[in-house]
Amino acid sequence: MRSLLVYADGSARNDAALQSALDLARTLDAHLTLHINTPLQRFVAMDPFGGGYLIADALADAQRREAEMVARLTAQLAEEDVPWSSEHSNGLVVDGMAEAARLADLVVIGLNRFEGRTDPGAIRIVGDVVLAVSCPVLAVPPHAKPRFVDGTAMVAWSGTAESANALRAAVPLLAHARAVKLVTIVEDNGTCPAADAARYLSRFNIHAELIEQPRDCGGVGAALSAAAEAASADWIVMGAYGHSRFRETLFGGVTQHLLENAPCPILLSH
Repeated sequence: MRSLLVYADGSARNDAALQSALDLARTLDAHLTLHINTPLQRFVAMDPFGGGYLIADALADAQRREAEMVARLTAQLAEEDVPWSSEHSNGLVVDGMAEAARLADLVVIGLNRFEGRTDPGAIRIVGDVVLAVSCPVLAVPPHAKPRFVDGTAMVAWSGTAESANALRAAVPLLAHARAVKLVTIVEDNGTCPAADAARYLSRFNIHAELIEQPRDCGGVGAALSAAAEAASADWIVMGAYGHSRFRETLFGGVTQHLLENAPCPILLSH
């Protein structure tokens, strides 16, 4: 992984995400690109006759805030020993990120917290980007540990194509982990056994501990959260949206549960 893309929006969630990206860039000898988005459609109003006009004052204020954020980040990154650049988009966030991520190896996005749970808006952005890009997405909560990648990694293995994609994508980072826990839920009926996943990792000299976690009445998401806590996981690797995104949003699902509670950074791949 030599090309990291970070969504920079000036919010509180950006601080932890940027610091994690800087740590990863140093570890991987990678280049960091900040993606800054100012969607112009937010500043277009419709008149009663079906015409549209630009809300100039609101747009000017947004551009002023963006310029202040860029100046602040430029000053901060000037003190870091990481090569970096920035780019801008003015359409939908997911469209801008998808285009920018075509040659990225990893996308990093921060997760806000609100009254103990993740901000739904942050989850929506992460979900949109995960489904739009071909590289993995790292969702970083504000309480992420410094250099978490050097700690204990938990791989949520279900034997599905999504979990296999996430595992393969995570190999460059798993190589730096102090310990790797490969967790399966006892009642999962995936087609690829966990032993095969462990064998795959061993070919990269990554030796994972296999853990079978019983599924409790709270479902698979709750079981994985319990496994992460028991393993003292510093970060999690998992496949994203094995069910449709719409179904998970309405009825809940593993991806939705983990993002809502986000005990630590989560590497996602669809």
